[in-house]
Amino acid sequence: MISTDEQARLAGVIGDVERETSGEIVLVIAEQAGHYRAIPLLWAMLAGLVTPWPLIWLTGISTSRIFLIQLGVALASSLVLSWPKLRFALVPRSIKHAQAHEAASREFLRRGMTRTREKTGVLIYLALAEHHAEILADTGVADRVDPSIWAGIVADLTAAIRNDRMIEGLEEAIRRTGAILAQHAPPHLDDVDELPNKVILLD
Repeated sequence: MISTDEQARLAGVIGDVERETSGEIVLVIAEQAGHYRAIPLLWAMLAGLVTPWPLIWLTGISTSRIFLIQLGVALASSLVLSWPKLRFALVPRSIKHAQAHEAASREFLRRGMTRTREKTGVLIYLALAEHHAEILADTGVADRVDPSIWAGIVADLTAAIRNDRMIEGLEEAIRRTGAILAQHAPPHLDDVDELPNKVILLD
């Protein structure tokens, strides 16, 4: 997804901005938020349900033969639609975004964002296949920041990705997130780095 040098570059930006805040930023980049394995089955069932009707209306084929044809169409459709690219293309956009949001929420918990001392963890989540970016903040930050501010950062990040400027867009998103954290969660003398400053890549 991104090179080792780009990972180090982004991790460096995270480290730089965290020196100005007691908050924590974690960046997760997923190649794809979900596998959508049920989609081929659903379309195959639909094809199987539709298949008998034209045969009943337009032909004199026996019921048992129609049943076998129906079964064959369903099985063939399921196999063909299991091809990953085709399967992904058949998923409605709303389902893709719902899956990506669910995946972001899971990563928020999995990466320890709720376990920071002052509840100031912020997750920047990116699902590349779904073209979905999201910022989730723990209560120590979320309660003080208007959601429209996060939405603005996400909008600029997705625009940068569309223009093939993903790394620059991520750097800017990290810096803007860091500025918000610096304002609402300034650094303390006894601050420790509670979460790792690295880019987490998910296949």
